[in-house]
Amino acid sequence: MKTIAKYLACLGLAVAGSLAMAQTPPTPKQTQEANLKAYIGMMRQDLKKDKVSILTQMMDLDPDEAAKFWPVYNEYDQALIKLADERIALIRLYADNYETLSDEMALKIAVGMMDVESRRVELRKEYFPRVSKALTAKDAVRWLQIEAQIEKVVDLQILASLPLVQ
Repeated sequence: MKTIAKYLACLGLAVAGSLAMAQTPPTPKQTQEANLKAYIGMMRQDLKKDKVSILTQMMDLDPDEAAKFWPVYNEYDQALIKLADERIALIRLYADNYETLSDEMALKIAVGMMDVESRRVELRKEYFPRVSKALTAKDAVRWLQIEAQIEKVVDLQILASLPLVQ
């Protein structure tokens, strides 16, 4: 029994040693980046799960309606994720430059954020007729209302966490 324990201990040390030699430790910036990516990924999973749950409950669709709605919604959501990625990039740009923010950089970030916001509106305009066709106009309006409410809550949480420009 002691021989097995010694063997496993030696094996563990050998593996740990070889891993340590094979890899250089990440820089603080790399660690921060990895942590940020993981955090964003977890937030997205939670938001998606919560959003689907809210939409399912609030839309109150029968199985036939749900079969028509969810494929359209999933396409919309994929396009929305791309816009969210752009928004995250702009927020990171702001965070990276916050201490030394120039007028030029502030302008670039502000214009970028307004562009993303206008494309989110355009995306809803594009998908509203598709949801109306899959369901009814009233159901599509309900979807817009729910989507807007969720969006505003998420926007408020993000904006409240960002410091004001100095």
